[in-house]
Amino acid sequence: MGIRVEFNPDLALRNFEEYTAGRRQMEECLPEVLEAGRVYDFLKKEQRLYWLLGELPLVETKGDQKLSLPLASVVIVEVTHTLVIGEVWTKGKYKVVEVFAGSKVHFNGFVKV
Repeated sequence: MGIRVEFNPDLALRNFEEYTAGRRQMEECLPEVLEAGRVYDFLKKEQRLYWLLGELPLVETKGDQKLSLPLASVVIVEVTHTLVIGEVWTKGKYKVVEVFAGSKVHFNGFVKV
């Protein structure tokens, strides 16, 4: 028996409309307005590990690993694993370093370009 853990090279959240439609909690979604310098909460199902020593891309997910281009560069400032009704969840806080516009490449793997 092992411990199921997912390593995430990015922070992938759902569109804010998933929250307004009642399908997701607010912390599972991108904020309605994304601002550089602000700290936001996040919530992901299952036990996930993130790189904490630098910037990583914030992307939108539609599920099944369908990801957008990076929307912003963020730093994970806090992360905790917790049990909610017998299920493992990962929650934390991220700080937005820079919000991106357009389709210019901003990351090459873990390296911010």
